Amino acid sequence: MTGSPVLRAEDVDVVRDGRYLLRSISLTVCEGEHWALLGANGAGKSTLLGLLGALTHPTRGTVQVLGHTLGRVDLRELRTLVGHVNPRHPLRSPLRVRDVVLTGLTNTVEAVPRRRPEPARLEQAERLLDTLGVGDRRDALWPTLSQGERGRVLIARALMPRPRLLLLDEPATGLDLAAREQLLDSLDALARDHPELATVLVTHHLEELPAGTTHALLLREGRALASGAADEVVTTERISACFGHPVRITRTEGRWTARTGRTRTDGPARTGSPAPTGGLLQPATSAAMAAAESGASR
Repeated sequence: MTGSPVLRAEDVDVVRDGRYLLRSISLTVCEGEHWALLGANGAGKSTLLGLLGALTHPTRGTVQVLGHTLGRVDLRELRTLVGHVNPRHPLRSPLRVRDVVLTGLTNTVEAVPRRRPEPARLEQAERLLDTLGVGDRRDALWPTLSQGERGRVLIARALMPRPRLLLLDEPATGLDLAAREQLLDSLDALARDHPELATVLVTHHLEELPAGTTHALLLREGRALASGAADEVVTTERISACFGHPVRITRTEGRWTARTGRTRTDGPARTGSPAPTGGLLQPATSAAMAAAESGASR
C-alpha cells in the first residue's frame, strides 16, 4: 500500500548549453513505492535522478522533495533526508565495514575523528547489515570487499539517517550473476522490512529490476514515453519503443527479461514478427519503433 507523496516533479526541463537533457518530465513517487527509471544510455536517467536527489536544479518546472521545493530550501539539509547510493563511492581508507555504514550519519566519506556513535545507532547499523546480507562482514576492511558486497554496504550507509526516499544509480553495474542476485534479494528484503520507504532505481537492464518494483518511467532522448504501474509500462511494445529495437518482454516469478524480437530456428536466423504497435504509444514513438524494426530486418 502506498502513502503520501515523497517526491513530485512537474513539467520539468533541464537544459545545458542549449541542449535539452530532460523535457516536460512529470513524476510523483509515494511512500512505499519502488520506481525504476529505464532507458538507453544518454536518455536522461541519471540527470533525472540528480534532480530527485536535490543535486541539481531544473531549468524550468518544479521539483518537490519531501514537501520542500528545490530553490526554496537549504539543499544541505534536504540531502540528509534522501539516501543516495553511488556505486563509485570514493572511499580509499581501510575502514571497517561497520564504520563505513556509520559515516552515513555524518554524510562524510571518511569517519569523523573522535566521534563515537550512540549504542542505538550501532545496533541500527548491525541490523541494516544483516538485512542486506553482509552482517558477517561487519568487521572486514573496506578494501577486502567484493564489488557486490560494497554495493550492499553502501545501501546500509545510505539508510542510516532513516531517509524516506532511497535513490540507487545503477547499483548492479559491474556485478557478476551471483552478486547481482544477492543485491536484488537484499533490495526485496529491504522493501519488506521498511514498508514506508520509497525507492527510485536507475538501470538500462530489465534483469536488474528487483521483483518488488511497483512502478516504472521510460525515458527516450530526455522525454517520458510512459509512466505508471510497472506491469502496464514494462511491456514488449513500450520497451521496444524506448530502446528503439524490437524485443520481447517476459516476467517470471516477478522478474523481467528481454529478448530480441527475432525468432530463431535450427536453420539460419530469420526475422520474426515485429513487436506489436498500438494505441498506447504516441505517433512519434511508433515511428521510432518502426525505424528500429526496419534496421533490424536489413
